[in-house]
Amino acid sequence: QVQLVESGGGLVQAGGSLRLSCAASGHTFSSYVMGWFRQAPGKEREFVGAVSWSGGATWYADSVKGRFTISRDNAKNTRYLQMNSLKPEDTAVYYCAADPRNPSGSKWTPYYWGKGTLVTVSS
Repeated sequence: QVQLVESGGGLVQAGGSLRLSCAASGHTFSSYVMGWFRQAPGKEREFVGAVSWSGGATWYADSVKGRFTISRDNAKNTRYLQMNSLKPEDTAVYYCAADPRNPSGSKWTPYYWGKGTLVTVSS
């Protein structure tokens, strides 16, 4: 059974930092792209960023470039989303996702999804 489990969400003040983790299990994810989406209250889910299995390719939404970084630990089948300089508009449920296909810019329709972790940024 494939599982993507996010952790690390919480409440942080604007300007602060938070690191989310996504632990994958139940499948061989080598060669998979893994990444993150988010969904703010009343808004559609949006792409945040992704990284290839090798780490040689990354994709980020313009809204988070320079502030968010995705890293990986293949030995642990875990991906991380380091979020710096957080803004109230970053408040959302953040979802981990995985798929063998690369994103096309910010367009990506992954097959596997986690259940999400809530990030709240207070002003």
